[in-house]
Amino acid sequence: MPEALKLVKLELGSNAVILHTRSYKEGGVFGIGSKPVVEVTASADVNIPARSRPRKEEQASPANQRFDRAAARQLLQRTYAQQPDESLYAVPAAEPAPVPKVEVGQLAGQMPEGTPSAQITEEIAQVRRMVRRMMDKQLADQPKRDLPDTLFDQYLALLEQEVAEELAEEVIHDVREKLSEDDLQDKQRVRDTVRSAIADIIPADGNIKTQGKGKDGRPRTIALIGPTGVGKTTTIAKLAATFKLKQKLNVSMITIDTYRIAAVDQLRTYANIIGLPVHVVLTPLEMKQAMAQCADADVVLIDTAGRSQRDSDKLDELKAFIEAANPHEVHLVLSSTCSQPVMEQAIERFSSIRTDRIILTKLDEAVSFGVVLNVIRRVNKQLSYITTGQDVPHHIEPWCSDRLAGLLVGETL
Repeated sequence: MPEALKLVKLELGSNAVILHTRSYKEGGVFGIGSKPVVEVTASADVNIPARSRPRKEEQASPANQRFDRAAARQLLQRTYAQQPDESLYAVPAAEPAPVPKVEVGQLAGQMPEGTPSAQITEEIAQVRRMVRRMMDKQLADQPKRDLPDTLFDQYLALLEQEVAEELAEEVIHDVREKLSEDDLQDKQRVRDTVRSAIADIIPADGNIKTQGKGKDGRPRTIALIGPTGVGKTTTIAKLAATFKLKQKLNVSMITIDTYRIAAVDQLRTYANIIGLPVHVVLTPLEMKQAMAQCADADVVLIDTAGRSQRDSDKLDELKAFIEAANPHEVHLVLSSTCSQPVMEQAIERFSSIRTDRIILTKLDEAVSFGVVLNVIRRVNKQLSYITTGQDVPHHIEPWCSDRLAGLLVGETL
């Protein structure tokens, strides 16, 4: 701060004082590489009590106040921690009239060694070296130990996407084994191989496009379950439109979401537009009756009320409805906007209900695709569909492992 005050006095005169300071960071990625910025507000037109004024011996002498104003302003744009260039004082100039008040602005720039910015840069470099040593140690028992920059950069990119460390290492080791030394120098080849390695570890539903009735002769029955607010009703409307309009199948819908009147009305609206019957059931017995009424359909879609993963009684009630419907497929719907702990908790609590597949909604709003990969790998359940927006019947697509792999290596949604 003494250096900042010196620059202020060069600009406004010896009577200038600092009124306010504000520190923050700008730039960087996920906080890495950001630079500290100090914003200073100063004025030469402030009445300072006598006891607060600098002692006479501390005030700048006339010789020290002789400077090139343009050069001083240029100096002021530098960081407050940088020492003034002596050449700025080579051309004497008369002191200008005091300016009533001025915001000195953002005193940001390249900081010399020892300043906070330089320390942060060095800390980042140390972290990078530490990570490289760790990766080299992991490869110590392999014939080819050194980790090329191309592969190391991909490893860091996965970590930035919040991919779990052990999972990122698994991918990198796999790629390291597959590529030759020459291939490892090719950035595009490395990126494509990383993409392929990620796709290989994501389980996807290979029978997602199966049409018509199930093998037992009943309508292919699909139930959607999941926490509140993940988009089950909108998703089931998208599925209904896909089966009815694109695949030309005979589709019926059943809803047990009677806790929210708006949800029933919403589903009825979608059904009327698409041209489908909707059955509202209140008990497991009514569920069996509704299934019998849908016997002629090719596909039956069952919408359920959102259940808090902390409400055991409601989950038991939902389980009774699912058992009465005896669906061929039960899809757990999860929102990509949730954190990893929240998603894992939902999966654990809903595990009391038979779950075959996972649908990921709101992938367009996902904060981190790495979190999605971590959760998918941990539960090891097949993915069936993803949604990428709110439009019905659009913004839904069968899951393809290559899709998430591409997003993790920088492709756009």
